[in-house]
Amino acid sequence: MTAPPAGPPIDLRSDTVTRPDARMRDAMAHAEVGDDVLDGDPTMRALEEQVAGLLGQTDALWVPSGSMGNLIALCAHLERGDRFLVPDRAHILDLEVGTAAWLAGGMPRTLPWSAAPGTPSPADIDRAVARGGPYFALRDRLLCLENTHSAAGGTVTDPAQHLLLADAAHAAGLLVHLDGARLWNAAVALDVPPAALAEGADTVQVCLSKGLGAPVGSVLAGSAAFVREARRLRKMLGGGVRQGGVLAAAGLVALERVDRLALDHDHARLLADGLVDRGWKVDPPQTNIVLVSADDPPDTAELLAERGVLTVPTETGVRLVTHRDVSRSDILRAVASFPRPS
Repeated sequence: MTAPPAGPPIDLRSDTVTRPDARMRDAMAHAEVGDDVLDGDPTMRALEEQVAGLLGQTDALWVPSGSMGNLIALCAHLERGDRFLVPDRAHILDLEVGTAAWLAGGMPRTLPWSAAPGTPSPADIDRAVARGGPYFALRDRLLCLENTHSAAGGTVTDPAQHLLLADAAHAAGLLVHLDGARLWNAAVALDVPPAALAEGADTVQVCLSKGLGAPVGSVLAGSAAFVREARRLRKMLGGGVRQGGVLAAAGLVALERVDRLALDHDHARLLADGLVDRGWKVDPPQTNIVLVSADDPPDTAELLAERGVLTVPTETGVRLVTHRDVSRSDILRAVASFPRPS
């Protein structure tokens, strides 16, 4: 028999399900705004400058989503038919509806996780890059990295390994784009500044609605010349945001909350340890993503939903993501909702 829910559903599908709290809504309501397309929006500009500084980049541009930010970077870096290298199962490859090929015209080549889950090695890059050949051979132009790597379970790449990869790419004549949708999580987990994880990247995308609680928005950072082109590309994609300061104000509040991601990581470990105690096989989480093995992922997710815990089925089990809107008591109730494996 399915145990009845003991309270409202616990939504662990993603750290994007959070809702802006009263302080964030108040900041949005009272934001100073301007027409960002015509004259610039002061609150938007303040957010972009702050994120650029945090990432060690020259300039930055607010975009509605991380997917748009990644796409703009691909469009700026690639010409049609160019190949880009990317770790296997990266978000930019599997979960952005093929825009890398459809709009950016890029041809992907996946790299294995040789160095660590979600992380290739410099040797992988060196082997993958095509050198020379006739005019009709593939031309490699870009390395895309992801930190944390979502599909690998929120795994982190430390500054030293990241710089080795960036250096290997540059030595091979490639540019480097970093999909840092959860770069804040990696920085907190490693106790390093975000800029230490972006060193050597030509462009970086970071998300404000994953974990930090903003209702929408990411920021794309790079050189001043890149951001000028990125603004043009954002407009081409329909991304003129007008009085965007209303949304940027939420992002500024979100940035104040980076340090509290450590609590999400603590909750992820509490969740993982509790499920192991109940007999489940769980990958030890490095940040806020918990991967649980299951023989029938869809049925497992459905059973858990009936018990009041919302998860996402994967190829090998279910994924649970901790975030600011779940408490320690929610985590303990989620653990208790898992049946003991037969």
